[in-house]
Amino acid sequence: MNDEYSKRSYSRFEEDDNEDYPMQGSQDGGYYRGDSQANDDEGGHSDSTEGHDEDDEIYEGEYQGIPRADSGKGSLAGGPGSVKAGAPEFRDIGVSEAERRKDQEELAQQYETILQECGHGKFQWTLYFVLGLALMADGVEIFVVGFVLPSAEKDMCLSEPNKSMLGLIVYFGMMVGAFLWGALADRIGRRQSLLISLSINSIFSFFSSFVQGYSTFLFCRLLSGVGIGGSIPIVFSYYSEFLAQEKRGEHLSWLCMFWMIGGIYASAMAWAIIPHYGWSFQMGSAYQFHSWRVFVLVCAFPCVAAIAALSSMPESPRFYLENGKHDEGWMILKQVHDTNMRAKGYPERVFSVTTIKTVKQMDELEFSAGLLSFSLVFLIHTLQIRNNILACFSPEYKRTTFMLMAVWFTMSFSYYGLTVWFPDMIKYIQKQEYESRTKTFTKEQVEHITFNFTLENQVHREGHYFNDKFLNLKMKSMVFEDSVFEECYFEDITSTHTFFRNCTFIASLFYNTDLFKYRLINCKLINSTFLHNKEGCMLDFSDDFNNAYMIYFVNFLGTLAVLPGNIVSALLMDKIGRLRMLAGSSVISCVSCFFLMFGNSESGMIALLCLFGGISIASWNALDVITVELYPSDKRTTAFGFLNALCKLAAVLGISIFQSFVGITKAVPILFAAGALAAGSFLATKLPETRGQVLQ
Repeated sequence: MNDEYSKRSYSRFEEDDNEDYPMQGSQDGGYYRGDSQANDDEGGHSDSTEGHDEDDEIYEGEYQGIPRADSGKGSLAGGPGSVKAGAPEFRDIGVSEAERRKDQEELAQQYETILQECGHGKFQWTLYFVLGLALMADGVEIFVVGFVLPSAEKDMCLSEPNKSMLGLIVYFGMMVGAFLWGALADRIGRRQSLLISLSINSIFSFFSSFVQGYSTFLFCRLLSGVGIGGSIPIVFSYYSEFLAQEKRGEHLSWLCMFWMIGGIYASAMAWAIIPHYGWSFQMGSAYQFHSWRVFVLVCAFPCVAAIAALSSMPESPRFYLENGKHDEGWMILKQVHDTNMRAKGYPERVFSVTTIKTVKQMDELEFSAGLLSFSLVFLIHTLQIRNNILACFSPEYKRTTFMLMAVWFTMSFSYYGLTVWFPDMIKYIQKQEYESRTKTFTKEQVEHITFNFTLENQVHREGHYFNDKFLNLKMKSMVFEDSVFEECYFEDITSTHTFFRNCTFIASLFYNTDLFKYRLINCKLINSTFLHNKEGCMLDFSDDFNNAYMIYFVNFLGTLAVLPGNIVSALLMDKIGRLRMLAGSSVISCVSCFFLMFGNSESGMIALLCLFGGISIASWNALDVITVELYPSDKRTTAFGFLNALCKLAAVLGISIFQSFVGITKAVPILFAAGALAAGSFLATKLPETRGQVLQ
């Protein structure tokens, strides 16, 4: 290779040159023609132009790699690993922030142009379905505990406080996971962080289907939530870095549909699996595996499928370029280009980019891998994550971050609060209707009678039962008050919501029953005996089938109702802008809250749930898109993870507050939700519009 060519190549990599990697037009559509020193070891040749002719001429568009230090020329090209002759082996850590920011701005502009050349096609759609599975796993995780709770509470004899904790533990886990994995994804990569987080979710979801105790089940669901918490911040950031500006808003909105699909999948599987109690088995009284555990196992399938599919996908090239890995980023972009061109019928089209801007690194020393201990690597990553978090509150991003925090919090508080309040209100309406049919018996005198049929929804007061037998029966919603049981025999009794208050048992025998002492409130036991009490809480699927079916059906309709809003938001996101979509949807959602006042029946509440979900989804889609676009690539998942963690905290607060008003008043939850949505829509208008801008 002649000297003139070498000088021209190396001059493009000098650190003194303020016009690193200038854009150069060409007749064949090429954008960047950096004629770099040949480097066959890097494996960076274009498949379409690989090879040399007889005179060893370089073909147009052939990538030659970054020149190495041993090439004998003055300096190395392009990146954070540049060293000058005789310089130390670690990079200069005094590179100014201004230079780094300039590099990022130049990379953002060039990266957008490269994505335009790569086009939108087979590669992006493949990645869409792969990342969609990860997002689907997040949607499934939200519904799992709610669907298994009616069965699990019997299997584990859960008290009301334990049920509440089990319902909220997933949100706590997801809050930790969003913060942790979002921060790590900016340091170790989007793909690697997502694989680790999904693996943790799948492992502990699998374990949770087999563990027997409440505490171990709670622990497994907590860690499962920690794992899946990373999916939303990483998935949206990861996918956005493969999308050109004119496609970004629409296709990120299409990606949101997989969260809805996850809810539909969970609802359908719960309806198909949980009521079939014949699928259960047990090993003595110590180990029981009921159908709800099969459902928990099946819910891990989307996560496992996402892990398998993601293993074949590349890392984000933008992440590589932001971290000075030029060749890795170039190879992935070439893969995107070639995959799309072959699918469109243009296999001969050459990827014209040969040199891409990389960002100078400021806070790392480049040592040999063997010199860095694990503790030092951990410390470096911890400090870098801390710096990234603090950077989100720097003067440049402080206002944006606080505004987004307020919008995320208000939307999450109202949305999760109302969506959990809806089913609870439906159950309360069902309970009131059920109690209205309660039969009351007073001062009964029952002697020498055998009860061997189901007793349900009755209240018995001041009765006297002498020498009666209660054999092989079910008691559901039975209350005995101020009654006397003398020489009675109870055998093989299964009970739910059954209590004895201020009763007296004289010379009575309880054999193989689940009438534990906590069901006997202020009762007197005189010469009475309990033998072979049933262990745990016995499951009875038929008793709760209708109630469970309603829970699954309501959630199925609620998630299905999101589909029209999702389609509309995807089609209009790039036409009307993110802010109009976010603020407009929030205002309409706020207005729709007041219609809840008129929901006094099951069908009315279900219809209002569908209406609210279909309207509010557009604001969620817009919020996801605008959050991705407001932060630079090296802080994107950190900021998104922090905001998503705040979202889960707001969800816990909203659920806790709204549930406390079930059966008391409708006005307070509705006013809370409407006020939060109104505040969020107002603050949303103060955010900067990102439509038409390149990805920072």
